[in-house]
Amino acid sequence: MKCVIIANGDFEYTNDIARVIADAQMIICADGGAGHLKALNILPHVMIGDFDSVNPNDKQFFKEQNVKILPFPPRKNQTDSELCVSYALEKNATDITLLGVTGTRLDHTLANIFLLKKLARKNILARIINKHNQIYMVTAFIELKGQPGDLLSVIPITEKATGVTLTGLEYPLTNANIEMGSSLGISNCFKQTTATVCIEKGILIVTKSKD
Repeated sequence: MKCVIIANGDFEYTNDIARVIADAQMIICADGGAGHLKALNILPHVMIGDFDSVNPNDKQFFKEQNVKILPFPPRKNQTDSELCVSYALEKNATDITLLGVTGTRLDHTLANIFLLKKLARKNILARIINKHNQIYMVTAFIELKGQPGDLLSVIPITEKATGVTLTGLEYPLTNANIEMGSSLGISNCFKQTTATVCIEKGILIVTKSKD
């Protein structure tokens, strides 16, 4: 099941994001993400959070539309985004896209990016998408579509990523080792319309980006 989670961070309704939402079988709203959805006239299946950032009028609007609301106390051990991810997993989601989870709060942005690690460990297809980036966490293999010239970077988040192989890119790699802190994998680009990233051991953040 494809699931989309919309939170309260930076959100711009691009064609890519429109397609992702249209393809989703479940739409989960994290707290103030209600404002983004109301502006698009999209009803989520459920709203989750402590609702400290939601506009009360938006919350009331969705309540009147009989949207399921799951409130949590402000003092809790999980962010609203993580609560939404947990709910998606409980509902057997197999493909999760997070929207509106990046922005001015770097702590929240980083925490949301690392939610992808939790999902990768469970073999759940997942990504974060905003206007300029698609962000993935890779523990084994990923294949991405793009156009020649599209930017792609790989960044180790373990002490070392070993056996890294990149194909379809301007700068391919074969069975390379990349240490955390190295910029070797930054600003590669698509040479073909399909690129693959393979890693034998470790974890990579893979970003497909545009300026």
